[in-house]
Amino acid sequence: MLSPLTKRMMKTIFLAVTLLITTLRLQAQPKVDVNKEIEFAKAQYELMLKANTDLSRFPQSVKQDGTLDTRTSDWWCSGFFGGSLWYLYEFTSDDKWKVAADKWTMAVEKEKYNKTTHDLGFMLYCSFGNGYRLTNNEQYKDIMLVGAESLATRFNPKIGLIKSWEEFKGFDYPVIIDNMMNLEFLLWAVKASGNRKFHDISITHADNTLKNHFRKDYSSYHVVCYDTAGKVLARKTNQGAADESAWARGQAWAVYGYTMMYRETGNKKYLNQAINIAKFIASHPNLPSDKIPYWDFNAPDIPNEERDASAAAITASALLELYTYTNDKAQFRLAEDMLASLSGKVYTASPGKNHNFLLKHSVGSKPYKSEVNTPIIYADYYYLEALLRYSKLLK
Repeated sequence: MLSPLTKRMMKTIFLAVTLLITTLRLQAQPKVDVNKEIEFAKAQYELMLKANTDLSRFPQSVKQDGTLDTRTSDWWCSGFFGGSLWYLYEFTSDDKWKVAADKWTMAVEKEKYNKTTHDLGFMLYCSFGNGYRLTNNEQYKDIMLVGAESLATRFNPKIGLIKSWEEFKGFDYPVIIDNMMNLEFLLWAVKASGNRKFHDISITHADNTLKNHFRKDYSSYHVVCYDTAGKVLARKTNQGAADESAWARGQAWAVYGYTMMYRETGNKKYLNQAINIAKFIASHPNLPSDKIPYWDFNAPDIPNEERDASAAAITASALLELYTYTNDKAQFRLAEDMLASLSGKVYTASPGKNHNFLLKHSVGSKPYKSEVNTPIIYADYYYLEALLRYSKLLK
């Protein structure tokens, strides 16, 4: 028979263990209610579809006068609306999103012949790529393979990089860090077609970008300009605060791009690059406490500078994938904190407002006074992708 003292000790231990278990459970609770955010996204995008019926004009942003900004299919962002609809289909398995996604995806089809842009990955892979992944529609595959051939024409083997723009400030062969994002499209095309040309282009571009685009602290320049022999002539910015500053969305493209390159190749140098870029972002003294970066990490008037929700959404999505390769909890926590902030009242739109975009407070190009402190379609796309990746990690 237990003594009263023993009973009290056992009760105390039981209460302590119960408290510990409760505390651990609370700590393990996800910071983002994915189901709640997806319900909100569904409601907003139902309104978005009702408000946008012209398949030749794609929702892009909100103008300074408060009116909706739409663009034609040759704009680099044309694939993001269809891609967002595919993510909603993936979340819900509801055919109404599949029908809508197909409609807005097919509206981009003619860009498969577009050889004037490096952004065919954004335009075709974010739309048709997600559609093919979810439906195995062979028509999507055929369209993308034509588009991959178009993108490959912008690669110059003597320079070893895919040309971004036709000209930039007097330089004839500019390459931007954003271009890393289009390599996923080409690497898909290798698997879909068996054509090693796409593989060789992707690896060469990624390696030369790794070699020439980064500073010693692993921050990225925005634009690197080359001569016809592949020699670096200048390192510049177009959308950042200064040539030597760290434009926030550029750093997001970089960590996302090299994480993807590791996934597709298994080459550890790409993984190490992604890890080091992630460390640069996470440890930067100008990263705010809510983890939503200023539009440039070195913007001149911090803390009175605009935040960039799009940079946070892209970074969060990249870090969630990177975490699956490193098991580095710091990467997961930073991504989760970014998602939690994006899902909060400051950055999430009120229902039925914001021209039905999900997120507020993105910055397209402050130097050009374009899309400053406004919703932008690619912020929504990468936010939904990050929510999808987050939900899979929680299972």
